[in-house]
Amino acid sequence: MSVVETINIEIAYATPDTQIIKAMNVDVGTTAEMVIAQSGFLGKFPEINLEDNKIGIFGKVIKKDAALKEGDRVEIYRPLIADPKEIRRQRAEQGKAMKKGASAAVGKSIDEKSSAEKER
Repeated sequence: MSVVETINIEIAYATPDTQIIKAMNVDVGTTAEMVIAQSGFLGKFPEINLEDNKIGIFGKVIKKDAALKEGDRVEIYRPLIADPKEIRRQRAEQGKAMKKGASAAVGKSIDEKSSAEKER
């Protein structure tokens, strides 16, 4: 009888409302795709499509057939709903507008304080 070596891994998936991390013990040589199938996540989250969703280990994108190592955390990524560059550009524009308005108000209050101190 041969002894099959196993490794401990985690699998993670998050929706806007929920985050699930599941610890698993799998055979050495198990691939990321095999772990996803064994995890039950595909039945629990029908929106997961391994043709569209990217997967990774600790934030680094991998191929589905990548063999896992002890301690790996397989992550299933959702598609982006907004372009991060566009969001940063919009925030920067809002920040510029706020700073212009804020600095004028701050400058005015400083001038008012200076006038009040001079009158004393």
